[in-house]
Amino acid sequence: MPKAVWLLIFGMFINTMGNSFLWPLHTIYMHDYLGQSLSMAGFVLMINAGTGVIGNLLGGYLFDRIGGYKSIMLGIILSLIALGLLTIWHGWPEYIWFVAILGFSGGIIFPSMYAMVGSVWPEGGRKAFNAIYLAQNVGVAIGPAIAGIVADNNINHIFMANLLTYVLFLAIVWFFYRKLVVTTNRHSSVLNEQRSIKHKAPFYAMIIVTIGYMLTWIVYVQWTSTISTHVLDLGISLKQYSLLWTINGALIIAAQPLIKPIISRLEHKIKAQLIIGIVIFMGSFVVVAFAESYAMFITAMVILTIGELFVWPAVPTLANKLAPKGREGFYQGIVNSMATIGRMIGPFIGGLLVEAYGTPIMILILTSFMVFAIVTSLLYDLPLKKRTV
Repeated sequence: MPKAVWLLIFGMFINTMGNSFLWPLHTIYMHDYLGQSLSMAGFVLMINAGTGVIGNLLGGYLFDRIGGYKSIMLGIILSLIALGLLTIWHGWPEYIWFVAILGFSGGIIFPSMYAMVGSVWPEGGRKAFNAIYLAQNVGVAIGPAIAGIVADNNINHIFMANLLTYVLFLAIVWFFYRKLVVTTNRHSSVLNEQRSIKHKAPFYAMIIVTIGYMLTWIVYVQWTSTISTHVLDLGISLKQYSLLWTINGALIIAAQPLIKPIISRLEHKIKAQLIIGIVIFMGSFVVVAFAESYAMFITAMVILTIGELFVWPAVPTLANKLAPKGREGFYQGIVNSMATIGRMIGPFIGGLLVEAYGTPIMILILTSFMVFAIVTSLLYDLPLKKRTV
């Protein structure tokens, strides 16, 4: 891989490691330490994800207009301000405001990182996006493990830990990303893209496939919201819950040699990658619905991780293939926005369903949503076929 890709990989690792100090613990902190209900915690996470949607679209727009370096720097500076304030004031209701700002600032960063790796290594194809995905998961493997140790000592210290990682991320971007050469159309615009949407079959294809992507995230995000509190209610410790995410990240790295032959055969069959991954996701959540022991949750996490290996890198890869020249940031913004919408409404829906029916029924209801994700994966290319007729 080019040196520029390694720099992006390291930056994404630091960014994700810092973020993963907080996101698995948001619901637990609001519910167990701030005394809020699960539905209220879900509502706050919905606000966080809602501002993230705005940030994703803005980040994609800024990448196409001013380049990746400046847009990422903007996101980091806003994150540092929010985390600095959150380190000092982390009570209620100021927690809501700072978490909302973090959603917005983090949203700016991610589409630019994905668009940059696609631009600096266009011949890499799925490998480029898989590299960024792996960097995220190394961060996920390490971050929650550290967060669990820190939280066992004093949960309030996780805010300072996240702040320090963003200081390091700022230094990486400041010293190295300015030199990255990214080819993009600086005169492109989200508004221009919207005016020509009716003539853009790739855009329609992107919307269809990301609707399914959103549905999978609605279910997936239960692991960091409703399932997290359910695990603690079963007598499993916070450290053990955090370890599940370490298993997730470590397995994604360890399983690469095993899954590589399968992915190589399916490299140009994005549709097959998506469907296989979604079916595996569904199996994972069926196990969660009936899990009563820590061993069963580990089993469910292992199955979930295998599904991730197929789905998560495939969607940004498809976005890069579908994106017209100069619209790479915009299309990656769509991908991240739809994922963020799933993260936005998932905890709220999950919280309401848990309070109405209990965790097992909630999981089974939401798992059925992924049947529609399979349908969108099968049909996303219909607009492309019509265009060629």
